[in-house]
Amino acid sequence: MEKGNQKLFSGKRILIVEDEYSLADATRRRLEDLGATVVGPTARVGHALGLIAREHIDAAILDVCLGDELVFAVADELQERHISFVFATGYDRTVIPTRYKGGVLCGKPIDLEKVAAALSL
Repeated sequence: MEKGNQKLFSGKRILIVEDEYSLADATRRRLEDLGATVVGPTARVGHALGLIAREHIDAAILDVCLGDELVFAVADELQERHISFVFATGYDRTVIPTRYKGGVLCGKPIDLEKVAAALSL
């Protein structure tokens, strides 16, 4: 990410929902280096919903498939609370329900500049 774009995440609280530990940890470190506070990361839908209920969250990065769970209950809760999110997944758009057709799909590995633009940070 270019130096001028580093301010995009500064002071923002970003929820990471990702089941691949190394990817979640790498994203967490990169976001923290850019001045964000990371909420999570978590690999479970129930834990993510609890974090949303308890924590202030500015935006979220959601993996679609979390082991044997899908992340859509988390996306529904974020949408209900008017919190911006992106789906970060290796799957194509056909796995995303039509109720999220306006949602942004970012491939893996995650491009934080693209995520920041999608979240309007």
